Amino acid sequence: MSSVAPLAVRTLRRPVHAPKLALLGTGTVGSAFVARYESLQRRQLKLPRFAWLANSRLALSCEPLPVQALQQVRQAQAREPSSLQPWAETEGLREGDLLVDATASDAVANWHAEWLSRGVHVVTANKLGNGAQLARAQAIAEARHASGAYYGDSATVGAGLPLLGSIRALAAGGDHIHSVEGVLSGSLAWLFHRFDGTRAFSECVREAAASGYTEPDPRLDLSGEDVRRKLLILARAAGFALEAEQVRVESLVPAELASVALRDLDAALPLLDGPLAERLQAARAHGRRLRFVGRFDSDGATVSLRELEPDHPLCGGSGTDNRVAIGSDRYRQQPLLIQGPGAGAEVTAAALLDDVLRITAG
Repeated sequence: MSSVAPLAVRTLRRPVHAPKLALLGTGTVGSAFVARYESLQRRQLKLPRFAWLANSRLALSCEPLPVQALQQVRQAQAREPSSLQPWAETEGLREGDLLVDATASDAVANWHAEWLSRGVHVVTANKLGNGAQLARAQAIAEARHASGAYYGDSATVGAGLPLLGSIRALAAGGDHIHSVEGVLSGSLAWLFHRFDGTRAFSECVREAAASGYTEPDPRLDLSGEDVRRKLLILARAAGFALEAEQVRVESLVPAELASVALRDLDAALPLLDGPLAERLQAARAHGRRLRFVGRFDSDGATVSLRELEPDHPLCGGSGTDNRVAIGSDRYRQQPLLIQGPGAGAEVTAAALLDDVLRITAG
């Protein structure tokens, strides 16, 4: 597996104007971001001026209050879509301004390198910037290097756990990272802590969906694609130049369930039960537990449901906790473990604001 050296970042010139902030995405994470921004503002923390926010239908000024603009934009979702694209307003952003991407849009992620090249700082929860095509991730790194703008992506993996920063600090300090493996999906962590054989797996999925732990279509979680993106982000931060196709992914979604229309999904969920019951029975026969794990090392990268010994580092934690083990020259005998809540709009929004504050403080 080839590797890439971390890029040095030159210092961005001080902007001659007061930096402003813009938000793309007004769903659960975007709404939580607005609420946290106003909470920090009441505590008189130094924040950039919140200029505007947008979704795929409408962009509005945040004067006088961001929450009022948020309510108007979200109400507009019930009306006909407009021709306005959310990134059209970014033409008004200048060097030193901050753009927060709280979407899951591939089209928006495609603009990250462009904004960075203009000196606009990008803070993102969108995994598709560094977690999809390698060429796009490399373009983002090159744009950062050329302009000195910051790319705040701590919310893309682990909802702001000190994970990406730790990996980058180890690599920058000369430590050679040999492997990273982890429970990287909060929804799948919750499911396999909950699934003990007393109830069908499909019932656990329904409970997870009702609690807001999964996507509206839980097949997006069960397919392993979200874990693939997170693993790519971590691997590239560690210096492994992985293409998305190099990650072998085991989907938990049988073919007959994958083809079911969303409106018929609930009735078809029991298609999961037989295969998962067999996997649980086999794991217990070996005295092991089931965990959905992403891993990369010099031999390759995988995303799969694994049987682990009860004392394995990834068998700890509870609920939606992410748990990640980093093996390196420094942590050869015992991996560095990082654990904490890995899902939820509030913790993700907090991670976005943390990156904003780090940028403005710098």
